Amino acid sequence: MLLRGGQAAKSQRVEVEVTEAMCAEQQLEQIAEEVKDCTLCELFRTATHGVPGEGNADAKILFIGEGPGWHEDQQGKPFVGASGQFLTQLFESAGLKRDDVFITNIVKHRPPSNRDPLPDEMVACSSYLERQIDAIDPEVIVTLGRFSMSKYFPGDRISKIHGKPKTIGSRLVVPMYHPAAALHNGSLRATIEEDFGRLPMFLAEQEERRSKQAEDDDPPLQATLF
Repeated sequence: MLLRGGQAAKSQRVEVEVTEAMCAEQQLEQIAEEVKDCTLCELFRTATHGVPGEGNADAKILFIGEGPGWHEDQQGKPFVGASGQFLTQLFESAGLKRDDVFITNIVKHRPPSNRDPLPDEMVACSSYLERQIDAIDPEVIVTLGRFSMSKYFPGDRISKIHGKPKTIGSRLVVPMYHPAAALHNGSLRATIEEDFGRLPMFLAEQEERRSKQAEDDDPPLQATLF
């Protein structure tokens, strides 16, 4: 069956989108395999499993935590413990699903006794994170906690800038408290819920900004008489 011009163009766009999505998935799978066998820092010696991250390869929002905890280390998946359950609730309150987003961490192996990740450990894992970001190409990046925040906001304090988005390059980066903060300090729960509640608005504004930028970079052709 022959396709009309518009139908053919639409079919080609669909094929391109599918190819790109598969390419992103393949890249993420490759990164995940590398993380499982990673020995770039000492964390692998005390960890049970590497935790590369999981989610939608075509996600518009990427969440970056700090490091796997005990439950994550046991299952090889991010945010599956108590803070992960709260994170899922936060997604739902913002009209999101875990399947819609991608979740990862600054470091991919659990620091012993859930201590803070060290600078050299974060550096060792940085290439994995950068490759994940490049593969997914999200509209919005949400940092969860002060260590992932420091990647984009070095020297800032999370208590001052949480929930305040900043355009960095072509993306919107939103620093937020780690969900675990609400478990340790109940007074932060309402603040975290309020920050997450604005995510749909941030995403809509970023999509509009990117769309306008695309139009400015590629203005429509105007018909001529000749």
